[in-house]
Amino acid sequence: MGLPALQIEDLPHYTYDDYVNWEGRWELIHGIPYAMAPAPAIRHQEISGEIAVQLHKLLAHCKLCKPLLPVDWQIAEDTIVQPDNLVVCGENIEGKKLTITPVLVFEILSPSTGRKDRVLKYRLYREAGVKYFCIVNPEIKSAEAFTLKSSEYEKTEDFQDGKVTFDLGPCKIAFDFNEIFKK
Repeated sequence: MGLPALQIEDLPHYTYDDYVNWEGRWELIHGIPYAMAPAPAIRHQEISGEIAVQLHKLLAHCKLCKPLLPVDWQIAEDTIVQPDNLVVCGENIEGKKLTITPVLVFEILSPSTGRKDRVLKYRLYREAGVKYFCIVNPEIKSAEAFTLKSSEYEKTEDFQDGKVTFDLGPCKIAFDFNEIFKK
């Protein structure tokens, strides 16, 4: 007679209070911790940098929208994620963590995070109300852009180059995907 099968309710369920005491980089999704090590590959960081530079330029005129690099976004007491690049709009965006929903999120795929980004984060961002979600694949130099419509994501297009307009509310930006793959 063997041991009984492990059930989900047998696993520890962590919260933000646990998360803030951990060393290293982690994400917490529905109480389950996900390690964020090792650090992203150089190509991943180059693309993230290109996204950040372009967002800063495009949003320089907008007083209410702010581009950010990974920051703790607390969606719920047991869910904290760190999108690769994001844009938040509103007043008084400051502090150690983000508690408002970003309007635009970019996730850059890596071999260790691809499934989490495509499945878990896709659902999580949809349920949290992220208006635009972009999945960037450095290996094949392409991106998928999704727009939230009636609580479901609709694929806008697959991009290897070209521009897409994001209506962020306070402002509109024309993001050029060709710029992030130019190297």
